[in-house]
Amino acid sequence: MATSKKVITRGEWEKKLNDVKIKKEDMNKLVMNFLVTEGYVEVAEKFRMESGTEHINLATITDRMAIKKAVQSGNVEDAIEKMNDLNPEILDTNSQLFFHLQQQRLIELIRKGKVEEGLVFAHEELAPRGQENQSFLEELERTVSLFAFEDFSDCPVGELLDMSQRLKTANEVNAAILASQSHEKDPKLPSLLKMLIWAQKQLDEQAAYPRIKDLSTAILEDSVV
Repeated sequence: MATSKKVITRGEWEKKLNDVKIKKEDMNKLVMNFLVTEGYVEVAEKFRMESGTEHINLATITDRMAIKKAVQSGNVEDAIEKMNDLNPEILDTNSQLFFHLQQQRLIELIRKGKVEEGLVFAHEELAPRGQENQSFLEELERTVSLFAFEDFSDCPVGELLDMSQRLKTANEVNAAILASQSHEKDPKLPSLLKMLIWAQKQLDEQAAYPRIKDLSTAILEDSVV
């Protein structure tokens, strides 16, 4: 026999929501966390002035986004130089990140058809690191296999030349810089929204209540009983 769901009216539900007290200061910090982590410098500065949120060094955001943009554009050498200017310890203490940046440099050389220069770079810069780390060696072998193909559309590792590979490396760089500045690598807001979706799905099994169907509007919509 099916168990009937509990019905919660709009009035009851809104009262429950209103009983939850959230400080405006905490909400402002949540918004600022998102803006800083995602690199919205101008918006973050304007929001800081309007909300009175604690001072954030926005110059570090500008530097971080410039480095991320350089990687996304394929200018890896420029990104490495900027990172060392910002904080040389990031690459000195993160061998995996440095390898992935050097791997991206090799990918960009292959993309430009600079075969001889790419082979020399792989031998001098990446091969020694591959000898010290098995996972690095496997990644290097996958990357070097690109040299064997004139038509990358037929290459089983052709995705290394996709924009998604640049974004992957850029996001790794971004996370490392954030960590060095004692920031979370991911903004809190998306995680909270995922928790909201999960909580609603759990509650759907037990009750009919006004729920949020469109997160962009956050409008409560009555459930059909």
